[in-house]
Amino acid sequence: MQTFVHLAWIEGRIERWIRFGRKAEETILTHTEKRVAFAPGAIFALVRWSSNDHGTVESRIDILRAVDAGEPCSTVPCVTPGGEILLRLSGWPKVEAALRSIDIVESYGIAPEDVCPDHWRHVHNRLTAALEPRPYTPARHAAWLKRRMVTT
Repeated sequence: MQTFVHLAWIEGRIERWIRFGRKAEETILTHTEKRVAFAPGAIFALVRWSSNDHGTVESRIDILRAVDAGEPCSTVPCVTPGGEILLRLSGWPKVEAALRSIDIVESYGIAPEDVCPDHWRHVHNRLTAALEPRPYTPARHAAWLKRRMVTT
C-alpha cells in the first residue's frame, strides 16, 4: 500500500509541494497538478500555501510518515489515506522556522527523511510553544542510527 499526495502549483494562488522525501512514484496529471506516492514507512514533508486577492489564506507544513495497510493514521488534506503526523504547523513564521530546521539538517549532509522521527516531534513541540528547537547534529544522527540497528 502506498500513500498518495496530490500536488498543485498555480503561481500566486495555490502551491502544494514536497520539501523532502523519497518518492516511490510520480504521475503528472495536468500542467498544474501531479500525484506522488510514498512507500510505507517513508517520511516526507508537505508544504501547502494558498492566497486570494487579499493575501495569504493558508501557510502550512506537515511532516508525515507514510503508513502501511491497517495502521492507524490521521487524515491530512491532499494525502490519501493519511499519515502519522510527526510535525504539523501553520502560519508563515512557524512554517519558516520549520523550513530552517530542515535546512540545518541538510547543512550537515543528512537527508531529512533519514532523521529520527522524534526530532520532528521535538521541532513541532518547541515551535508550537514559541521556543527554539535544539538542532539535529551528526552526533544525534549517529546515535539514532545505532538505536535503530539495535531495535530492528
